[in-house]
Amino acid sequence: MITTIVTGVDGSDTAGDAAHTAAWLATSLGARLIVLSAYTDFQVHRIQAGSDEFVYTSEGDARLVAESTATALRAEFGDLTVEAMAAEGKPQQALVRVAEEVGAQLIVVGNKRVQGLGSVLGSVAREVTQHATCDVYVAHTHHRRHR
Repeated sequence: MITTIVTGVDGSDTAGDAAHTAAWLATSLGARLIVLSAYTDFQVHRIQAGSDEFVYTSEGDARLVAESTATALRAEFGDLTVEAMAAEGKPQQALVRVAEEVGAQLIVVGNKRVQGLGSVLGSVAREVTQHATCDVYVAHTHHRRHR
């Protein structure tokens, strides 16, 4: 039985499409969904504005991306249990690691660079399918233009 699904987002339309598919699957299966955004290097930026100081981190930025997607999915899929997370590492590594940590039975990724030249150079989907210890669903997110 599938109780936990993990999907990754980066703010792109294709990642959003994959997250939407993951939400649909999670709703259909009664599973919880973890929306993950990865960041490669922890960085801190401090901005001084008068007496105020604003601190931005790469982790915080990634968390905002994940939370934004999770909020939109909650609005569309009312009964869906969604958790937003940020994780350090390359997207494919973070997805596999977090899926293992939370005991996910399914990872949903898009097929953004699975076709064409990207299939030769590598892609998140290909790397996740090679290294995941759970099932992987590759959502069709590559939209072709019709002529």
